[in-house]
Formats: sequence, C-alpha cells, structure tokens
Amino acid sequence: MASTVKKKVKAKKKTVEAPAEVAAPQTKPISPKKKAGRSLVIVESPTKQKTIAKFLGSGYTIMATYGHIRDLPSRSIGVDETKDFEPQYVILPKAKKVMPALKEAVKNAAHVYLATDFDREGEAIAWHVAEALKVPADRMSRITFHEITESAIKESLTHARDVDMTLVHAQQARRVLDRLVGYKLSPLLWEKVRKGLSAGRVQSVALRLLVEREREIAAFKSQGYWTVQAKLQKGKDSGFLANLVEIDGKKIDQTTVMELFADDYRISTTSLTEEKAVTSLVEKLKKAVYQVVKVVQKEARRAPAPPFMTATLQQDSSRRLGFSAVKTMVIAQQLYEGVELGEAGSAGLITYMRTDSLNVAASAKEEAREYIKARYGEKFLPDQPRLYKTKSKGAQEAHEAIRPTAATRTPESIKAFLTGDQAKLYNLIWCRFMASQMADAIFDTIGVDIDAQVPSEPQSYLFHASGRTVKMAGFLKVYEEPDEKEATAAKEKEESQKLPVLKEKESLNLLDLISEAHATEPPPRFNEASLIKMLERHGIGRPSTYAPILQTIIGRGYVREEGRRLYPSELGTIVTDLLIGHFKEIVDLSFTARVEEDLDKIAQGDIEWAAVIKEFYGPFMKDLESAKTNITTKPYEPRESGEMCEKCGQPMLIRESRFGRYMSCKGYPNCKNKISLDASGKKIVPEVTDKTCATCGKPLVKRFGRRGPFLACSAYPDCKTTYSIDKEGNLIMRPPPVMTDIKCEKCSKPMLLRVGKRGPFLACSGFPRCRNLKKVPADKVPKPA
Repeated sequence: MASTVKKKVKAKKKTVEAPAEVAAPQTKPISPKKKAGRSLVIVESPTKQKTIAKFLGSGYTIMATYGHIRDLPSRSIGVDETKDFEPQYVILPKAKKVMPALKEAVKNAAHVYLATDFDREGEAIAWHVAEALKVPADRMSRITFHEITESAIKESLTHARDVDMTLVHAQQARRVLDRLVGYKLSPLLWEKVRKGLSAGRVQSVALRLLVEREREIAAFKSQGYWTVQAKLQKGKDSGFLANLVEIDGKKIDQTTVMELFADDYRISTTSLTEEKAVTSLVEKLKKAVYQVVKVVQKEARRAPAPPFMTATLQQDSSRRLGFSAVKTMVIAQQLYEGVELGEAGSAGLITYMRTDSLNVAASAKEEAREYIKARYGEKFLPDQPRLYKTKSKGAQEAHEAIRPTAATRTPESIKAFLTGDQAKLYNLIWCRFMASQMADAIFDTIGVDIDAQVPSEPQSYLFHASGRTVKMAGFLKVYEEPDEKEATAAKEKEESQKLPVLKEKESLNLLDLISEAHATEPPPRFNEASLIKMLERHGIGRPSTYAPILQTIIGRGYVREEGRRLYPSELGTIVTDLLIGHFKEIVDLSFTARVEEDLDKIAQGDIEWAAVIKEFYGPFMKDLESAKTNITTKPYEPRESGEMCEKCGQPMLIRESRFGRYMSCKGYPNCKNKISLDASGKKIVPEVTDKTCATCGKPLVKRFGRRGPFLACSAYPDCKTTYSIDKEGNLIMRPPPVMTDIKCEKCSKPMLLRVGKRGPFLACSGFPRCRNLKKVPADKVPKPA
C-alpha cells in the first residue's frame, strides 16, 4: 500500500530522561533531578498491580489504570481529516474515576515507571497515560517485561527507556485507519442495507473468507470412487491390510488441486470409478497368488512443534479444549497477570500471551532441560537446546514465545489453585513448551510391496502395506501433536498396524478383499482455529487482533457458529457482496496484508504514519462517493417463511442471529412467538418428556439453547423453571442457592452460595445488575446465614 512512500523517516520521539540509577538502553546514562520519596509504577490491571507489588519493596507504589485511559471519542469520528489525520483523544468515562488518584500519585512520586504490556497497544497506553497525567519528562521511564516474575520486574528497572514513539505511531495508524473505515462505511450500510450495521477493515476480509468458502462448498460437485484392500496373512499370524496401488504399472491414486479464493484444496481419489468394474476386479483378485516383492525398513523421526505464539495457542486451544479465541485470551491474561498460589502469594504463571515470536530465553531453555533430564532421563534431551525461527510476517523478534515462567511449576503442583479452565490452558502451554525442548520421537517403519498375479491373466496388480511402531517416544511423552502430513485418521491407523516379519518372494494367504465406495467432499467450513490459521498465513491481523476479529463478526450477526463451524449469515453475505462490488481493496487479501506490512514499517521508523493513512484515504473516499449513488440494492428484510403464527395468525419471518436461524412472528414485540431452526432450515420442535416440573407440575420439554439441550417447563412463560441435563439427557440436580452473611465487595448485597458444574461458588444476590462471582475452595465453603 505505502510502497510509494520510499523516504526513510526517523520517527519523532518524546524525549524522556532516565533516572540516575537506571541506564537507558544503548544511550548515555542521564542524571535527572531526583525527588525524594517513593517511585510510582503504573500498570493496566489490578491483578498485575497485586502481583508486581509482591516483588518490589517499600520504595515503590504500584497503581492500575484499569485499562485504556484515553481513546478516540465514541460519538464522533475523532480524526481531523484536514490536519494530517490528527487524532482527537478524550479521557474515557471509566478512567475519570481513577484519574484524580493517579494524578496525585504522579505529583508525589520520585519517579514514574510506565509498565504497561510489551506490545504496540501497551506502548500506546503508556504514552496516553503520560500525556493524560502530564508526567514530567525528567521523572518518567518506560519499562517492559515478558513475564511477571521477580527477576523480570527487577531486570526491567535496570533497562528503563523512553516511550518508543514509532510503536505508538504504528498503533495510532491502525486505530485511525479502522476509525475512518468504520465511521465512513457504517452510515452507508445503514442506508443501503439495514440500520445498526458496521464495517471494519480487517473484519470485512475475515467475513469474506467465510462467504467465499460457503460458495465454494455450494459449487463443489462430488465424485464417486472406489478403493480395494486385501487382508493378507503370513502362515498363521494375524492378518494385516494392504491397499491396491497399481494396475499394470500405473498408479491408481489420483490428486486434483482445486483453486480456492484463499488457498488450494487437494482432492484425493482413485481411477476406480465404476462399481461394475470394481466388482469384476475383486472377483479376479480372489483367484490371485500374493507374493512379497519388496520390503523397505527404515527409521523415521518426528520433531516437536515449537512453543506457542498467540495464533497457534488459539488454534490448539480450540481444537483440544473447545475454547473460543476470546475465552483463550481472557484465561491466558489471567495466567500472565498472576494467580494466587496459597502461601506463595500471587504469581505470573506464563509469559506475555500476545506474541508472534518463537524466541525462548536461554535461562528458560536451560531450566527446562534440567527438569526433563531429572524427570524423564537424558535420552529425552536433544544434543543442543532447540532454536525455532518465526515464519510469521512482521514478527517482533524482541518478544518471546508463550511459555511457563517456571518449568518446575508443573500443572499438577498448582492445579488446586486454578479454576478448571485455567488448569486446562496452563497444562496445554506447559506441555507444549516442555515438548518443544525434548528429543525427536523415533519410529521404526516398514513398507511392503506385494504382487498379486491372477493365473492366465496378463495384467499385474500391486498392493502396498505399511506399518509403524514407536522406537523412542521423545517429546510424545508429554505432548502428542497430530502430524499434519498424515491426511486422514484412517491412514494413521493403517500405518500404525503391526506387520509380521516379511521377506521378499514370500507367499501370503488371502483372507479377504474389501472394496469400499467413497465420495469426494467439499472443502471444510472454517472453525475458529482454521480461520485464525488462514488469517495468519496471509499476514492479515496481528496477535492482538485475532480474537477481536472473531468476536466482532459473530457478535454483530454476520456469522453464526453451529457445531463449532462458522457459517456466514444471509446478512453477512449481503454486506460482503456490497463491499466486493464497491470497495474491492478493503476485502482484498493482499491489500489488507500490505496494510499490515506498512504498519510494521511505521513501527520500525521507516515511514511516517500519516503518509500511510493519506495513501489509503484518497482512493477510499472516491469509492465511497461512487457507492452512494451506484448502490441500488434494496434494504435487507427478514424473509417470510410461508407459515402463519399459531398464536396470533400473522406471518412468521425467518431471521438469523449469532446463535443460529429461527422463525419469529411479524407481530413482535406484541407477539413473541419464536421457533428455532436447524442448519438445514427445519424447525426444532420441543420434545415432551415424561418428567414433570417441580414448581407447577406441568410436563417438562427438551429445548435447545446456546449452550446445548436443557429441560424447561411446558407452561413457559407462566412458569420459567429450567433444569440442566447431561449428555444422556439425565437431570443434573443441584441444591438451591443459599444466602450467606458474606457481603458483595462491589454492591454490598448478600452473596449466595451456589453449586455449578465445577463446584461451589459465591454469586451476588443482586444479579443481573451485579454479576460478581467468586470461586470457593471446597474446604472453605461458608455457612448459611
């Protein structure tokens, strides 16, 4: 995008002197005037504040901003388009509550350390804090760290520096770009499609990926093909399977590459397409003589996957734990900022979780190697510590991969102090990191070619069997990562079969012939993990943006999630088509990736941020003016279903939300009749059960909600009793909530003792206005009031 801006620009930095006892990196130490008193450390969250306070002595005060302190205004564009896109920042309403205390602390502090997160957004927050609080330049420094441990915090104080304005400008450019796109496009969508819609720069590309995939699935034409397997036996050994791979020296396996919008899709078939021909072939092979013609034995190695970065953590968390990207990042943030570990106090358990780097500190590698050697033995260690290189575009190599802050802090040792979800995610991160520092897994593999010769037939047939056994588990001892090179689970099962000892020219007995019909399948729909992987592959977005992208497109009704697969809604498809027709660059993969590269160049000080915005702004505004007159589509309206409401007789309309499709009465809100629909558009009718409601005695019906099936009273809405059920449909009986004498620290109302699927917990009786929740250890359950 900004490739035309070739002039290398040295970004202007705010001059901030470091205190006498702190050496600024790669600069001559500065000796500012030193005020007497305590130093102030400013962080974003109270959890981070509490953890850091444990490591620093009485000479420091730690305070939290509770998130962003300044931002663009919510009710106006907040960008001066006539003055080089100058942002017009305002103090956020929630920040006004903490500003007086922060200003007073800054006024009395000997020195102020800005300790916000170690990424562009964190750098921008540090700058906003300094600007909003008017922190004197000679009493301010920026400190950064990858992990919240005592050594890391104290080390950061010895490498304090100025606020890096190139990083601030990169974040500012992203914010201004997204604000311009959102505020300029959204009114157009309101007018041409439906009120309340919004458009975003990166989210529009993600949505297009889903829309294009849905069309590719609809256009796909399935083809039938057959495979033939022989179950063979040596002597009286148990049988093994071999696949037919050649007929008369020609391979029957075929691969077709289907060119998709975002990547290529490989389709594997065979040349066996006619059922009659396959039936005739099987009859011939029943008469064949089977003989081993080739045996290849070798050792195969498999290296461990690298430690997690943000994208791979979100992908694996989705695949293995079923966590959404948003949930993963919320829990990872908790583990990073600190968790109470009993008498040990609060401790940061993992390194910073928004990263695209695979770097690992030498000290962390050494600690991991010592632990592996002590627990598993020296043979589980590679000769040298492993080094991984980042493949992501624009990766920030100063960062580290996601890893535990202490290799010796095993998941088992701290499980009692974590919630169920925290324990699962920490276990995933710990195992992946430890495996990344372990030896290769070693397999003994064997491949056997078997000739099948039919008497008095000129044709030859070749079968192939393969087997694999684990010789040395290596990293698989702690973390089993599916090998992406193995196309299917069936192939993996076949290769892991144990073959007898075979020799060339050895005859085999035929036990059975298995012919099986198959049909090619369309490219799979994206789930959260595969969509993030695709965004990462094309260089779209950065570690801090993947979760918000998904949250936005699902939350605004452009996408719905069913069975962990992402489906574009009808509304999402309409919006995407409008953008493709009138704003091609905004939904173009390469253009969006170039924007990300330009943001990286701003962060490196190679180009001015305003120049990047200016180059985008001109063509964008031209397209916008054209679209206002050229878009002729009718506003989006829910479709009529052809059915009438059983309650009031008005038409039922088909609508969509992020939870799926449904029919609702046209008379809403006077009539609130609503019927859920499945993925194929069929009505999901509540199923009457033989159980009765404990409140009113009416029958219970099985319904489906956003969290799965549950039982509800058939008298709804007069009776709103519901029950949770397990996978088999059995009632999950839990005791009713009990009032305690514990007061809510947020609203002072009594706390209720409740029991959930993860055990007892305290919930505020002021729900839903107050949603305060607290985990309760099993041995510290409070007594009823």
